[in-house]
Amino acid sequence: MEKRKLGNSGLEVAPLAFGGNVFGWSADETTSFALLDEFVANSFNLVDTADVYSRWVPGNKGGESESILGRWMKDRGNRDKVIVATKVGADMGEGMNVSKSYILKRVEDSLQRLQTDYIDLYQTHYDNEETPVEETLEAYDTLIKAGKIRAIGASNMSPARLLASLRASESHGYPRYETFQPEYNLYDREKYEQLYADICVKGNISVINYYSLASGFLSGKYRNAADSTKSAARGQKALSYLTPRGIRILEALDICAAKHKTTPSAISLAWLLTRPAVAAPIASATTKEQLHELMHGVTMTLDQEDLALLNKSSAY
Repeated sequence: MEKRKLGNSGLEVAPLAFGGNVFGWSADETTSFALLDEFVANSFNLVDTADVYSRWVPGNKGGESESILGRWMKDRGNRDKVIVATKVGADMGEGMNVSKSYILKRVEDSLQRLQTDYIDLYQTHYDNEETPVEETLEAYDTLIKAGKIRAIGASNMSPARLLASLRASESHGYPRYETFQPEYNLYDREKYEQLYADICVKGNISVINYYSLASGFLSGKYRNAADSTKSAARGQKALSYLTPRGIRILEALDICAAKHKTTPSAISLAWLLTRPAVAAPIASATTKEQLHELMHGVTMTLDQEDLALLNKSSAY
């Protein structure tokens, strides 16, 4: 399978990131282990998690996803076969924080949960604009020099702060953000394409986008209000996409899926991989059947007729 480079980091990944937000939430440990086994057995290697996953579940405190991933890698003895991407900066009870002291403390917690001595891709999950970008990058510089992280990425960050970070990296010799993780899918196109795509393309920053299937809407299983009961976790969010434009997108996906004898989910991911700078869309699965749909999507090829139809239906 063709691997894609993550910026200038030297890291190479298969073109799908497993979204670890489900570990310890909608996928228990046994299910998570089985899904991860299937994922790597099919030559995929990038798993995306965060320290805050899944703090929103009653009884959880955060770190559950990292802990499950860590136990799986320890049990399977396959740390060298997995590109581990995790994040820091989300509210773990103290607010969003990207200060140097906070990052240096939190990375130790993540390393312990993951049962590893290094993290491949460490990402700023949520930016805090009260902290100078130089301070955040200095923390990452310290960690890279200590061998605790290999490369860095950013997620929820304004274009101005992303550009300021890139300038600071160049002027001070700090590590630079090699990846960017925006919300991006067939429906949610405008923000990324208008504000971030040019930065990523010009800067050779690889995109590993989240909500690749628009909270499940692009799977086609949410087509009316009654469908919201299909998922307690995502149903209401998915239904927010039920607009005239959303319906047009589903119709286009249905046409392409029928043509290629596949699913709307697969078509949605295949479309993403034709977009500039996108390296590996992040998507979650809680069953092997769902996972196979996702894996098929990133290994299939859409033709120009497909792309024209999808681009027209999703135009904003």
